[in-house]
Amino acid sequence: MAEDTTLRPTQDYPGAEQLAKREELVRELPTDSPYETQTAVQTAQGVACPFCGTVNDADAVFCLACGKPLRMGACPNCGSEIDPDADFCEVCHHYIKSDVCSFCGALLTGAEAYCPECGSPRGGIVCPTCRTLNDFAFCKQCGTPLTEEARQLQEELRQRPDYQELTRLAREYEDLTLQVPFSSERDYVRDQRNQKLREHVLMLLAQDKGDPNPPPAPPVPHRMSKEELQKQKEDRLQKLSEILDSMALPPVPSPVKARNYAMAQKPIGVRLAWVCNYKQALHSSPCGCAKPQLGGKWVILGKNSKTEIKDDKQ
Repeated sequence: MAEDTTLRPTQDYPGAEQLAKREELVRELPTDSPYETQTAVQTAQGVACPFCGTVNDADAVFCLACGKPLRMGACPNCGSEIDPDADFCEVCHHYIKSDVCSFCGALLTGAEAYCPECGSPRGGIVCPTCRTLNDFAFCKQCGTPLTEEARQLQEELRQRPDYQELTRLAREYEDLTLQVPFSSERDYVRDQRNQKLREHVLMLLAQDKGDPNPPPAPPVPHRMSKEELQKQKEDRLQKLSEILDSMALPPVPSPVKARNYAMAQKPIGVRLAWVCNYKQALHSSPCGCAKPQLGGKWVILGKNSKTEIKDDKQ
């Protein structure tokens, strides 16, 4: 009878029995970890946030934890991914809501050629000042109000004390930017001599006409040193920034109303940009923001800051 040479782990070498038991336990373990199994069950019952991973109810639109949209929409014009509640595509720069008037915010059926509330054409309005085609009540290029409601809103805001102070400071800053500082004491002495020369010439002309009381010569604008002029400009800019901060637009329900209000309060005379609360991005105006209803504010642009504006690259 032949000898049985089959390997028997429990008999042929020390520790073989323990090894066989370990292999049996490994075969009985589940392929997924408890955490992975639980996550799979939760995901099947809800929607996982693509930003933070939180599982939300199946019919949720925004994440309960971080507030970001759970499902992104697509621009009907260019197909770019956009937030589901955005009414403007920041990629192709088109208004994309067919059921809301972009000029006044009235609800539409989608078939009207003109808004039944404000009468604005669905195809846009050409600005009479700069000839830019606009989807909104204010010109995105020059700020001209294009509808009667926009003109009334602008006139109303211009009566407010904070806007009037803003306009005054902006005008003073603009005047300062046009001034040429003197670089030496010689420039200052020359200005004084020129003023006296003008007064003398006016007096001689008056004497030739027999006028004993010649009109005074118009005063020469006070010229400052470069340092003094810069200090005056910085002071105006600081005060302008403080007023603009106090006029920041809080979140509102309607993106159309938010754009109109922000454009109506925009001062003239200084280079500004709109900082949105949506992405903290710089826009040339709220007309270039997809969600201005989240609020924002006007800020004064410094030197070489134009390249930072998001919607300048159209």
